[in-house]
Amino acid sequence: MSDKLNIVTIDGPSGVGKSTVSRLLAQRLGYTYLDTGAMYRAVALACREADIDPSDERAVAALLKKFSLNLEPPDQVDADVRVFLNSREITPFLRTPEIAMTASKVSALPVVREKLTQLQRQIGQHGEIVAEGRDTGTVVFPNASWKFYLDASPEERARRRTEQLEQKGMKVDLAAILQQIIKRDRNDSTRSLAPLKPADDAVIVDSSRMSAEDVVKVILSHITHSK
Repeated sequence: MSDKLNIVTIDGPSGVGKSTVSRLLAQRLGYTYLDTGAMYRAVALACREADIDPSDERAVAALLKKFSLNLEPPDQVDADVRVFLNSREITPFLRTPEIAMTASKVSALPVVREKLTQLQRQIGQHGEIVAEGRDTGTVVFPNASWKFYLDASPEERARRRTEQLEQKGMKVDLAAILQQIIKRDRNDSTRSLAPLKPADDAVIVDSSRMSAEDVVKVILSHITHSK
C-alpha cells in the first residue's frame, strides 16, 4: 500500500537478541540500523550521571532540554551502534544491567517517549530503516511495511545476556540477571504508556532455539514473499 513506510520494525523484550538480528538484517537489506533502545539507555545514563531520580518527570524534562543525542554506525560489523551524548561518546557505558533497569523507568515517562519518538521518526522519515526496540511497530512506525516481534524464554534470555556481558569482561550473576529480566518484562508490559506488546500485524518469532542467523533467514523470507 502507498501509505506503508519502507521500514522493518523488530520489537521484543530485553535480551532476546534484537540488536544482533537487526544489525545482520540491516546489512543484508542495505538499510540503516536504528537502535531505539540505546537512545533510552542514553537518557538513563544521563540521569545517573546527574544524580536524577529516573521517575522524577520534572527533573528529567529539565535534563532533556540540555540533551543532545547522536547515533553513528559502529566501527565493526558486530559492534553496537555508537552513541554520543552532548558530543561525548557513551557507547561503552550503556549495556550494564543497572542502565537497563533505569532505562525501563525513564521509558515510562511521557516527556521521554515524546522526545525520543520524535527523534526516531526524523531518522526514519526517508525509509530504508531497520528499527529495533519495544514499541517501534506499535507506536513509532505503525505504518511500517514489515513488523516482527522476537521472543524467547526468560531463562534463555538471561543465559544469553550473561554470556554477552562476560565476553565484555564483566562479572555477572546469572540468577540476578534472570530476576532483572523478569522484573523488566513486568515493568515494560504493564506500563500505561506504550506497553511492550506485539503489533496486531506483527510476525512473532520465538528465538529460544534459534541462532541469530536462523532468525534473520526467517525474517528475510517473510519480507521477500510479501513484496
